[in-house]
Amino acid sequence: MRFFLSINWSKTIYFNFKMFPFEIAKRLPVYFYGPVKFSELSGTVQIDAPVKRGMIGFGQHYEKNSLSKGVAEVSISGTVKFKGYMQFGKDCLLSVSENAYCEFGHMSSLATDGKIICTNSIKLGDFARLGSESQIIDTNFHQMINTLTGEKYPISHPVEIGNYNFIGTRVSIMSKTKTPNLCTVASNSVCNKDYTGLGENIMIGGIPAKLLKENISRDWEGEHDMLKKYLMIS
Repeated sequence: MRFFLSINWSKTIYFNFKMFPFEIAKRLPVYFYGPVKFSELSGTVQIDAPVKRGMIGFGQHYEKNSLSKGVAEVSISGTVKFKGYMQFGKDCLLSVSENAYCEFGHMSSLATDGKIICTNSIKLGDFARLGSESQIIDTNFHQMINTLTGEKYPISHPVEIGNYNFIGTRVSIMSKTKTPNLCTVASNSVCNKDYTGLGENIMIGGIPAKLLKENISRDWEGEHDMLKKYLMIS
């Protein structure tokens, strides 16, 4: 009963039947928990995986904190693709602009107070998991110029997060970021370039992020059953 009451059924039903064909919508693959504002739903949402009830949770209760500020917001004008189960924590912002593409790998997640602002392209690999207050932003928002030559620099660049990435709290992932598989990002870091040349099983961190340690990884195999238990609804 407690689980049933935790779901925002009006938002859940509205979103599913607006964004999916009837055969998919009736399975309710996306659950919304608690208050959420739909500021724009003119884009496209796709599921590239077997469709299951509640496989995508927005505002899902899987963290230590039990209270929400009630400021969650979804704005989708472009394309969002889910390649499996995905969890958003409480009070998250998901903004995908017109003509932009945002992809979430299986068992990826964005914890409480997280932000994803996609104006170009953002891709998260399988088990790419971001801690609370972290953000991925693929744009500068404002035009920057070279004051000597007048050259205008691109406002946005794609972002790609590899498989099995463990990203700490309050991490900012900016445009041009590309991480390898099996990468750990320390809390309070700023990522802003291609780190794939550093290899796998690494830890990066700092402002801006740099290599901190090699031959290190979260124990993904050891946590596999726990993650399934607490994050997979069906």
